[in-house]
Amino acid sequence: MAAMTVREPGSRPFLNRRLAEFGTTIFAEMSALAVRTGAINLGQGFPDTDGPDEVREAAVRALRDGRGNQYPPGPGVPELRTAVTEHQLKRYGCAYDPDTEVLVTAGATEAIAAALLALVEPGDEVIALEPYYDSYAACIGMAGGTRVPVTLRPRDGAYHLDLDELRDAVTPRTRLILLNTPHNPTGTVLSRAELAAIAELAVERDLLVVTDEVYEHLVFEGEHLPIATFPGMRERTLTISSAGKTFSFTGWKVGWVTGTPELVTAVRSAKQYLTYVASGPFQYAVAEALRLPDTYFDGLRADLRAKRDLLSAGLTAAGFEVYRPAGTYFVTTDIRPLGESDGFAFCRALPERCGVVAVPNAVFYDHREQGAPFVRFAFCKRTDVLDEAIERLSDLRK
Repeated sequence: MAAMTVREPGSRPFLNRRLAEFGTTIFAEMSALAVRTGAINLGQGFPDTDGPDEVREAAVRALRDGRGNQYPPGPGVPELRTAVTEHQLKRYGCAYDPDTEVLVTAGATEAIAAALLALVEPGDEVIALEPYYDSYAACIGMAGGTRVPVTLRPRDGAYHLDLDELRDAVTPRTRLILLNTPHNPTGTVLSRAELAAIAELAVERDLLVVTDEVYEHLVFEGEHLPIATFPGMRERTLTISSAGKTFSFTGWKVGWVTGTPELVTAVRSAKQYLTYVASGPFQYAVAEALRLPDTYFDGLRADLRAKRDLLSAGLTAAGFEVYRPAGTYFVTTDIRPLGESDGFAFCRALPERCGVVAVPNAVFYDHREQGAPFVRFAFCKRTDVLDEAIERLSDLRK
């Protein structure tokens, strides 16, 4: 019997080279640091209280009634798909067919992954607004695409998109534009004029648009406008949202995609080989959540606006330059007024210095130097927690 050849360890890395640059997400690193040091975690964007009792009880009722305890339908339970279409029609005037134009996913992150895996081939370019949620880069890489960042730059207390830079980024190899508005981490809410210009560019250059709108109900200034509502965009846009941010049940992982039957079918073709289905009982609960009265959504927005203002004021008093967000639940700050310039070093030292965890924005950039002095804090926490964090951060001025 011939001897079996054994490859030498290390002759080829175990990790697919498309993922080699990413490593462990910054959220895992900083959350582990918070646990290890006992610091207040204002890094990762999850609330520290659960959402509405009636939504939680709807999930319990579904579990007890045996709804969703086995595999739900591949596209998602009909009740949720219908609720999504009702929500899009009521809020934005977007009419979708619940049977052919809605797909339920394991959170928005899976929706983004499935969309990019479905629509992007090796060599395709994907434009993303930089800084960007870190999974965007990984998903583009897994699809074999090339990411092309267009950088939002700080000016006059906010971040702004340069539409000329966006237009110049489009090449014959550009497949799609990956949008995020309201934008994480900067809190920018793209205006009607900006979205109209992006829509005109997409139509002119025959580009697809994948838009991440998970913070759609967390707009404090301006308004949320789905780009799918602009002329020529419905047939080329996939709109993604989820329940986690709006209803404060981030662990349930219920997201959805809306678009034309052709686009949604393409995404489903990829999604079925990822989770296939997920979150069965929670889908029924989210269907009820989407039908909550306007007072719920108004109250959520008012509560988070007050927390935004509280943390922004505290960070300003501590010596940061603050870019007050128009949406989301994150505040971006500049640490240079504190005599610092390295966001990574600052965030890794902050738990020991002050007992607070934040996230360095540089992880959200291809151009790391552009994000080096910026740090993100989350304000989706209880007011008493924010008060304590502000008190601890005041030590930076001493």
